[in-house]
Amino acid sequence: MRENPLVLHVLGARPNFVKAAPVVRGLDELGVRQGIIHTGQHYDALMSDVFFADLGLPEPVANLGVGSGTHAKQTAALLVGLEEVVEAQEPDLVVVYGDVNSTLAAILVCAKLGIPTAHVEAGLRSFDRGMPEEINRIVTDSLSDLLFATSPEALSYLATEGVPAAKMHLVGNPMIDSLFAALPSLDSSRLEGIPARYGVATLHRPANVDTPEAAAELVTAVLEVSRQIPLVVPIHPRGRARLAAAGLVDGPGVKVVDPLGYVDFLSLVKGAALVVTDSGGVQEETTMLGVPCLTVRPNTERPITVTHGTNRLVTPAALPAAASKALADGASTPAGELPVLWDGASGPRIARVIAAWLKGENLSPASRNGRL
Repeated sequence: MRENPLVLHVLGARPNFVKAAPVVRGLDELGVRQGIIHTGQHYDALMSDVFFADLGLPEPVANLGVGSGTHAKQTAALLVGLEEVVEAQEPDLVVVYGDVNSTLAAILVCAKLGIPTAHVEAGLRSFDRGMPEEINRIVTDSLSDLLFATSPEALSYLATEGVPAAKMHLVGNPMIDSLFAALPSLDSSRLEGIPARYGVATLHRPANVDTPEAAAELVTAVLEVSRQIPLVVPIHPRGRARLAAAGLVDGPGVKVVDPLGYVDFLSLVKGAALVVTDSGGVQEETTMLGVPCLTVRPNTERPITVTHGTNRLVTPAALPAAASKALADGASTPAGELPVLWDGASGPRIARVIAAWLKGENLSPASRNGRL
């Protein structure tokens, strides 16, 4: 290892930025040299640039600007762009986050070049290989040298897949670190035109929006929920046209808004009486904020949000009745029941493991269970 090793973080979509910020800060405090590659997978300023500002991330050393496209075209562009930047930067470790195509491409490039990698949010499984993200998770974890898990069940999934225990580290959830840091700034009154009592809906998964039939079924259910409570819907570029064609924007109880920055979005969620989503990260954020969450999916790679949080899986057909019950019951997550190590200190834990690894130090069993 070089005397002054370099760590590169590959970020492609807004959840990546939220997870990376605490790790970047933690490594900075330890004096580790680092840089960010922004792949531009989320290319809209409202989907990426504002997150750099909200989270205090440094300017990237490269922005590939790959934009959208089919999985094959986007991944191919990422492979070509990342190979060029990684070879030029000569990092000692590349850190990837989550399960987007940028993560998959970075892992493949580094595996071919013989560059060590670390995966933050390792071991999450939906056990649904119809989800492109599930394929990305499995491949990424199989090739990573350091695997940082957010919850105990993730460690068991990795062990079942044959990952050596020495590679795995239970560190908690860095997304919750970012939420803790943002809490003092969260205030839904900063957003204009929001009703006093409202729900939030975020919908973008391929299974929900990529066919006219699925989008129509989902929109019908969401519009029925909007008759119970006004809904604010930040529209993701993915599926915007399909959801609009299905009539989402025409609902009298629906207020469609552009994608929001990190603090604005969390402010919206914190003030909501209900959240309807198909996003993974939102399931975690609502668990922490104690907001009832209905996830319109048959499965989740974050089961801890169901067992320890406010999340419930529903079908589109069951959504209106589930919303009625959630609105009547309300929800809160007592601090004592939050998932283990979701305490706002995950970024420093990850940073300490990386710093020790860069020095070639043998990591103790305690470090692998969140006690380093």
